[in-house]
Amino acid sequence: MITLERQSILNSEISAADSQVEIFGVLQRTAHEFGFRHVTLFVARSPDEVLLSRMIVETTLPAAYVQEFDRRRLLKLCPVAPLISESALPFCWSLDDPENIRGFAIPFVMEELQRRYDILTSVAMSLNSIDGDRFMLRFDGVRPRLTQVELNEIGMIVLHAFDVFDRIRRSAKSVAAGPLTTRELEVVRWTAQGKTSVEIGHILSLSDHTVNAYMTNAIKKLDCVNRTQLVAKAIRLKLIV
Repeated sequence: MITLERQSILNSEISAADSQVEIFGVLQRTAHEFGFRHVTLFVARSPDEVLLSRMIVETTLPAAYVQEFDRRRLLKLCPVAPLISESALPFCWSLDDPENIRGFAIPFVMEELQRRYDILTSVAMSLNSIDGDRFMLRFDGVRPRLTQVELNEIGMIVLHAFDVFDRIRRSAKSVAAGPLTTRELEVVRWTAQGKTSVEIGHILSLSDHTVNAYMTNAIKKLDCVNRTQLVAKAIRLKLIV
């Protein structure tokens, strides 16, 4: 498909999307149109984050790849994120590029894992929400490096998709917040996944005393008597999913 036709079709699909699921579906089709196998939307990495799985918003990467990546704690070895965060432009690289062309070294253990899962060529782009949240979108697969024309095209499509995605996300966030603060919602979400106060504290870098305080506040705000009722009511009110 020629560039203008492809971009026009994908942009039309993006404009017509009214949910995050539909936007990610268009991004999957974008990956296919550009010869990639996978697409992943991440939240930006915090300095103390060690698990890739906790950064993923949506992905088509094999679950086994993500699990092994995290088991080996490869996130702390990843050289790409700092480079991408320094620019608003899409950044492309390939494992088959000489290091001087690629611009950075890739640890052997990471390269071996990526080759095993056919993640040879990648393009990634840093994205910033209006409310200050930071994300990164990445395409992966087996194809030659993108030309500059392709990079320009995919960059424009990604910006459009993220603009619509972020508008939907912020709208849902505003509705979902309801009577609970962001921290209270986080605590309730992790509780719904079976985490204890101590475990939630480790995840959110809070003391278990602080986690319990957030939980108590949420229980009072939603007029509940315990955590079980709180989680059930939060799900019923669609404060968490």
